[in-house]
This record gives sequence, C-alpha cells and structure tokens, in this order.
Amino acid sequence: MNRQPVVAGQFYPGNARSLRLEVSEYLQGEPSAEKTLLAMAPHAGYVFSGSTAGKTFARSRLAQKIILIGPNHTGRGEKIAVWPEGNWSLPGLEVPIDPQLVQAVLNIPGFIADHEAHTREHSLEVILPFLSAVLNGFSMAPIAVAEPDPEVLLAAGKNLGLALKNLGEDVSLVVSSDMSHYISHQQAEKIDRLAIDPILNIDPEDLYRVVLANRISMCGVLPMVLGLACVRELGAKKSLLVDYSTSGEVNHDYSRVVGYAGILIS
Repeated sequence: MNRQPVVAGQFYPGNARSLRLEVSEYLQGEPSAEKTLLAMAPHAGYVFSGSTAGKTFARSRLAQKIILIGPNHTGRGEKIAVWPEGNWSLPGLEVPIDPQLVQAVLNIPGFIADHEAHTREHSLEVILPFLSAVLNGFSMAPIAVAEPDPEVLLAAGKNLGLALKNLGEDVSLVVSSDMSHYISHQQAEKIDRLAIDPILNIDPEDLYRVVLANRISMCGVLPMVLGLACVRELGAKKSLLVDYSTSGEVNHDYSRVVGYAGILIS
C-alpha cells in the first residue's frame, strides 16, 4: 500500500519543480564531518519553518536508511505506529519503505504495523523533500508516536537502539517536532531553551520532565524521548543546536508564535 500526500500545496508546493527549488533555497551550510545519529527538524509550513529545517539538513550527514519519527496529531491508530510497506508519494518523489528496516522495528514489542495513524498525519510528510534533497536516494521506516507513558517510550527507544546494533546497518534517526505553540516570541525563546538543553544533553528523562513541568507545547516531545533513548543506546556523544527561530520572524506577529529548533546529534 502506498501513501498519498495530504498537505501538498498547503505546507509545501504541490508542483514538483517548485518544491525542488524552494527546498534548495533553504539548504544553507556544509555537512558535518561526523555521522548524524539523530536530526530533529520542524514540520510547519515551509514559509515559517523551512529556513530552520533547511539549515539543519544541510549540516547533517545522514545514513541512506532513515527511521523517521514524528508525533501523531490526529490521535488515530496505534500508539507506536509503523507504516509497513510500499512507497510514500510526494510531488515528483517516491520514497520507498525499507523492508529490512521495518521488519527489524516491528520485531520490537510495542511497535505495531498500522496505516491509520499515518493517513492524515503531516509531520513526517513535510520532512521528506528535505531528505530527498540531501540524500541521493534513501529508504525509510516511518513511525508515528502517541504513546504518553515515558517509561514505555524509554524502553521502546532503548530496544530500538539494541535492534539497530543487531541489524548492523548504517541507520540515522530523524525526529519531526515543532517547539512552543501560540505564545509570545519572548516567552517561546525562554521556555523552548528549557527543552532544548536536555536534548543537547541527550537526556530523554529530563526532556520529558522539563516539558511536563513547564507545560511546553512541544508537539514532538514523545517521539523525541523515544529517539533520544535510542541514540543514547547507540553511543551518542555530541550535539549541536543548528538553528532556532519562530514564526514571528516571518509574519512579524510576535504576540502569538510557534517555535522551531534544528538539532543534530552524533
């Protein structure tokens, strides 16, 4: 079963040529010298978050096999839902599911094959044109996360790391997340930094605690907790905040913004 795009022409251009050109304009910077174990990037409309996403992926050095993890905004489907087969279609793009990678993921308790969680979910879709631009062909295992229990997320992430070790393939994680929603620019900069610090420290437990304690509306906190637990198991040591921005810097409404962060972990 193939997945069709749901926000083409809304969050990003619906025309293949226009999409390629817009993404290429956002890609600014040279790739890191070190392999990227995890990249976190935003998933809003490109006019707002494309600059931060582009800078992040331009600096990344990702593997050709990607585990793409994002939040489940719709609430549909399984709590840790894996799209199991076929391609994901976008204007001018067909991104294949990696059967070997998907099977390795589905062998982990709690990871369930499911289309429903992905059918109307935009958070992973908007990342794919950037990945296609920086990787000369890649395959993926897409995962939508709605599991709220931090202990379950931490165990799932650790088990994913163990599974990737056993797989013996070069794999990178990409986590899709925006930061604070609909607060002032000044407030967003302040509280988003509280969440960014534990990410840079590769500390999933602290990330969950800080976001909960400060009521930070980071929509991808659940997938990021899982992702951080995974790369910690894989031996991640270094982190870099590539960029931080808010929607206010685009539309000049600083009273009600969404925050965007781009982070690389190696």
